[in-house]
Amino acid sequence: MTDIAFDHAPVGLAQLEHRFIRRCNLQFAETFGDTPAAFIGMEISALYPSRADFDRIGDLLQQEDAQAGRYDDERIMRRCTGELFWCRVRGRSLTPDQPFRAGIWSFADISDDRPMVTLTPRERDVAIFTCRGLSAKEIGVELNLSYRTVETHRANLLKKFSARKLPELVAKLTGMPL
Repeated sequence: MTDIAFDHAPVGLAQLEHRFIRRCNLQFAETFGDTPAAFIGMEISALYPSRADFDRIGDLLQQEDAQAGRYDDERIMRRCTGELFWCRVRGRSLTPDQPFRAGIWSFADISDDRPMVTLTPRERDVAIFTCRGLSAKEIGVELNLSYRTVETHRANLLKKFSARKLPELVAKLTGMPL
């Protein structure tokens, strides 16, 4: 029964070991655009927009607050066709002291709720921290930028998302109704 539940779950599931896919379900394969067998043995980095994004998430998983063995975020991922899309990612390490050793991850395509806009890596970082409610000064500290540079990135985001004010931008970034 466990295999049936895993294989036919309505959300994409993948069992990872050292960031390589050991097993995935039908919805995962559909979301990323191939058969389950095609993903077995693949490094999950192949489904990230860039190696830098993969490394950045890896760094986050090594931080103390992630050591509880759970992680979740919303990020841009890449289908096998190369198409980028918004994805809600949640994971649980089976070995919290070694977060990459073994874990179960879910991947839900949320692109219908989010506009796909091309962002620079820095704009993406500013957008993420903005959605977490950080001020420009706080984001500046986190990213080692001046608050004025953060404000410039936010102005670019407002323009790209056709938002008039910060709350409207956050609503568009998070897919919340206005």
